[in-house]
Amino acid sequence: MDIEKLAGIARKLVADGKGILAADESSGTIKKRLSGIGVESTEENRRAYRGLLFSTEGVERYISGVILFDETLRQSSQDGIPFPAILAERGIIPGIKVDKGAKALAGFSGEKITEGLDGLRERLAEYHQLGARFAKWRAVITIGEGIPSDFAMKANAHALARYAALCQEAGLVPIVEPEVLMDGGHDIDRCRHVTAAALKHVFSALFDHCVALEGMLLKPNMVLSGMDCPQQASVEEVAQATVRTFRQVVPAAVPGIVFLSGGQSSELATAHLNAMNAMDQEHPWQLSFSYGRALQEHALAAWGGKKENVSAAQKAFFKRARLNGAARYGSYRPKMEKEAA
Repeated sequence: MDIEKLAGIARKLVADGKGILAADESSGTIKKRLSGIGVESTEENRRAYRGLLFSTEGVERYISGVILFDETLRQSSQDGIPFPAILAERGIIPGIKVDKGAKALAGFSGEKITEGLDGLRERLAEYHQLGARFAKWRAVITIGEGIPSDFAMKANAHALARYAALCQEAGLVPIVEPEVLMDGGHDIDRCRHVTAAALKHVFSALFDHCVALEGMLLKPNMVLSGMDCPQQASVEEVAQATVRTFRQVVPAAVPGIVFLSGGQSSELATAHLNAMNAMDQEHPWQLSFSYGRALQEHALAAWGGKKENVSAAQKAFFKRARLNGAARYGSYRPKMEKEAA
């Protein structure tokens, strides 16, 4: 394991003004997204859509890496150039989603465990050969009556740590994603408590599995009110609670935190990230983004599955990437949403 090389990749993924595009939607999720704009989820349509994102001119100024799905990592452009090569040529690092999804945790009603460890060592070796230089594994933590249980958090932390160790063995930077879901009526204090507990389990497991923190990234949820909570925390409250929580439990050795957007709107995800970076204090890690829908939803709507709309879709994607790039510096302003792409 070359820790210095892994650390270098991790630092590039959280370079100033940049973040990660999560284009790793599962077959079911991308089908749902495409159905929402009246487009059939065929391999060609999926290739065309993701191809327009990857070929957006100038987006490498704001996008450092792209998380791909297994199918996408193996696909090529209309010119026959593999997607990983297209990204790498532009200085964008290709990554790969490697988990097999969250399934019901036997014996623990309402809780889930992420599967996919079987055969992972061999898959990681193949993904490295195909051009991937980092990977992602998502664990799901649900807040509800009597949950999450301590066991569910420990079980998911153990799986995340095993995955991370295997990634570093294979020369891939692991993105560790313990997501505390926004679903539910819990308030921001409950989210903060659960997020802190989940992260404590994660870093304890990472230490036990000898994972080099310098060569990994953390992809967590922000500390938010549940979607059904009648009292929604303000942007400033979210920023303060999130940074406070992470300062308590995330070691400074981690190069960066690349937040997921979860169920937030594109605009709110940008505003929250901006507020954290605009604080009058230095953070021990880079605070960046690894957004999926929050980077893509406007582009997807603009495209609508039509070739004549590719340019409009790319402009929408570029604008969203640029605004999140501004949020990396704390210089995003809501009025920028109304500016032309």
